[in-house]
Amino acid sequence: MGLRCSRLPRTAVVRRCPLPTPPRSPGRPVPRPQRARRAPRPPVRRKRPGWAMRAVTTLSVAVLAAAGIGHMVVTGLDADIARVDPFQNMKNRPRAGHGMNVLLVGTDGRDKIGEAERHRYRLGGAPCRCTDTIMIVHISEDRERASVVSLPRDSYAELPPHTDRTTGERHHSHPIKLNAAYAEGGPQLTVRTVEHMTRVKIDHYLEVDFASFMKTVDVLGGVRICTARPLKDRYSGLDLQPGTHTLRGGEALQYVRSRHVDGASDLGRMQRQQRFLAALIDHATSSGVLLNPMKFRDVTRAVLGSVRADKGFGTGELLDLGRAMRNFSPSSSEFTTVPIGRMGYAVKGIGSTLKWDPVKADRVFQALRDDRPLAAARPRTVPARAVDVPPQQIRVQVANGTRTPGLGRRADAALAATGFRTTRQPVNASGPPAPRTVVSYDPRWDRSAKSLATALPGSELRAVKGQGATLKVIVGADYKGVTKVRAEIPRPPGAPAVTRGDEVNCS
Repeated sequence: MGLRCSRLPRTAVVRRCPLPTPPRSPGRPVPRPQRARRAPRPPVRRKRPGWAMRAVTTLSVAVLAAAGIGHMVVTGLDADIARVDPFQNMKNRPRAGHGMNVLLVGTDGRDKIGEAERHRYRLGGAPCRCTDTIMIVHISEDRERASVVSLPRDSYAELPPHTDRTTGERHHSHPIKLNAAYAEGGPQLTVRTVEHMTRVKIDHYLEVDFASFMKTVDVLGGVRICTARPLKDRYSGLDLQPGTHTLRGGEALQYVRSRHVDGASDLGRMQRQQRFLAALIDHATSSGVLLNPMKFRDVTRAVLGSVRADKGFGTGELLDLGRAMRNFSPSSSEFTTVPIGRMGYAVKGIGSTLKWDPVKADRVFQALRDDRPLAAARPRTVPARAVDVPPQQIRVQVANGTRTPGLGRRADAALAATGFRTTRQPVNASGPPAPRTVVSYDPRWDRSAKSLATALPGSELRAVKGQGATLKVIVGADYKGVTKVRAEIPRPPGAPAVTRGDEVNCS
């Protein structure tokens, strides 16, 4: 009996109603049922996505991949951090402000540095187990500004009551140099002392030793530093000629450790540390490190292998910090040293210390508490170029070497406004018109001549023996104005010297 099928579309009949199987005869194969032929379908034209849709899709995938890879490569790295609890049992702490405050402490630890490198970079001798660098790094709440305040290691400080971490002896409050707080009570006493002196609540603690510093600089491929004068220190081994240098790990360590380059000692060293940190931030934000998850991982791994941090500083904070720094620019980072009110403040049993100016220092720390820029808003100007000799120490006679009336007076006024000691009585040069501006000088005052030539871009230096201390400028037809210059020396003690990152980087 045959099968009955309802009248369905032809394709359905073929699929659901097989034909009846004919009776099988011996020796004859069973014939295979014939499939019904489908009507040919017209070709379907698929619309190709436009370039805009393809771009959006590619961008979305890239963003998602980068975010996923970023979390993937960083997650787990914080397990390598040596942990410390600097906030244990701390009471009566300052009230929390806005933004994030990180106490960055550099110690003189050198256990992980080989003997050859110790000898090469003058790291011999037993470390004092104290802090070599102390900085408060403030990241604004909108994550678009970084403010760095250096605290001199020789600052006069009064330690709060504490228990000596080595002997277990109970100590009452007593005066000491700030860097010795670490030797007596480690990270916890250091944080307590800094909070007591500044009334700024520290949110995170990060401790870096010599080894981790060198590794970080090497992973970044070095950091570019420029100097207008020779920097030589026989104690650290630093030896840099004027110009631009890319410092690798060991050389960078010599640069930030040197204390005998000039008479400014520790204050000059802190200025170089700020210059280096500004250059490092500029390099990290402009070289693609923060936008490349693998590079970010390598830098992070190099740092985390040797640092110590509080328990709350982990993967999340690293990623937040990395994202925040993507918005940074050299001009959005600012650096200062706590204002000093009294140099060489002698304390019995301690020696010479630096005593902070209580009024000016409080203004700096109040700005951190209020999440405000350290410097008041000011019009943006072209950064002054660094020179070796302060313009105030250079005497200049200006002569107009062109046929343009009044050009000598304008050049004289511009140089005076920059700080040079001009005669204020420009003269007309003899001879044919000068096509190029010339700075003539006695060879004994060659450093002053280079500083003056820096203020006159494109000028020619011409040595004239016996000319004397007064430098002469013959203004030529190529004169286009005066560039502002500043001496690369520390500011006077107590001055609220706030410097933007774009003012300390190489031009």
